[in-house]
Amino acid sequence: MSGINLKHDGWVVVADGEKALFLRNEGDAEHPNLQVFREMEQDNPPTREQGTDRPGRVHESAGPGRSSVETTDWQQLGKERFAKEIAERLYKYAHADRFDKLILVAPPKVLGEMREAMHQEVLDRIISEIPKTLTNHSIDKIENLLLH
Repeated sequence: MSGINLKHDGWVVVADGEKALFLRNEGDAEHPNLQVFREMEQDNPPTREQGTDRPGRVHESAGPGRSSVETTDWQQLGKERFAKEIAERLYKYAHADRFDKLILVAPPKVLGEMREAMHQEVLDRIISEIPKTLTNHSIDKIENLLLH
C-alpha cells in the first residue's frame, strides 16, 4: 500500500475553519473503516455580517491628517479561534490517552493554525498532515485518499 499506514483505532481529524470531523479507524491499515465519533461546528458568518460597516479612523500625531484603520477580518479571527478549539480538544483526548496515531486533514492555513496551537503531547502523535479541504466529502472519499 502506498498510502498512509493508519492502523486500527488510529484517528483522522478532517477540519476547515468552520467544521471538524473526528474519525476513528474501525478497520485496519489496508481496509480503513472510518467512523465519525465527534463533530464540531462553528457558526462563522462573513465579516460583512459581523463587523462594523466603516473602518475606524486615526488622528495623526503630527499634522491635521486622519487615516483609516484596516477593518478587522472577523471571519478569519473566527477560523483561528476554531483551530485553537480543535487543538484544545485534541490535547484533552491525548492527555486522556484516547489515541496513539493521528492524521490531520485541513487547508494549509488551518493546518498551520492548528499546529501552532497544539500541545507537544498531540504533535508527537501526528503521523501525517494532508493539506486539503475535505470536510464536505464523503467518508469513502476520505478513506480512498488515505489509501492512495
